[in-house]
Amino acid sequence: MYSVSSNIELKIQVEDIWKTISFHGNLNFYHPFCYTNKVIEGDKNSIKKDILIYLNGVIYEREFFYWDEMNGYELMIGKKNGKKSKVVWKIFKNKNKTFLRIEVFPYKTDKINSLLYPFVFYFYIRPKLKSYLNSVLKGLKFYLYNNQKVVKNQFGTHSWFS
Repeated sequence: MYSVSSNIELKIQVEDIWKTISFHGNLNFYHPFCYTNKVIEGDKNSIKKDILIYLNGVIYEREFFYWDEMNGYELMIGKKNGKKSKVVWKIFKNKNKTFLRIEVFPYKTDKINSLLYPFVFYFYIRPKLKSYLNSVLKGLKFYLYNNQKVVKNQFGTHSWFS
């Protein structure tokens, strides 16, 4: 299975990172390609399902299936009746440093021949997803350190979501 991940070191308490990535509508504050993020199912302690509308109008549903307070969560993301990609958000410590990792396991499209898919993945999908994840993590870091909402496309545009 193919995946793309990105990590960021955060000199912030785990509790504050968790609070920021787990509150309802959190992407509205730090996701640079988010037009709006709204919870459609959940309770005060967790999110079960939300909708992410990107700047370019693409609408994705996120369905959370694993929620581990103070450590992270896992979700499936994609168009309402379309294929979904798995996403893992994980807070972890390494040598007294705190990190957040986002890892995406993208769905495999039927539009690309199976023999060509590895090339398309490594030379097109992977760089695009890596750039996307880096922007999201930069946005989170900016928000945590400055207590200011990220502006749209703050770290550059993205051809899939801007």
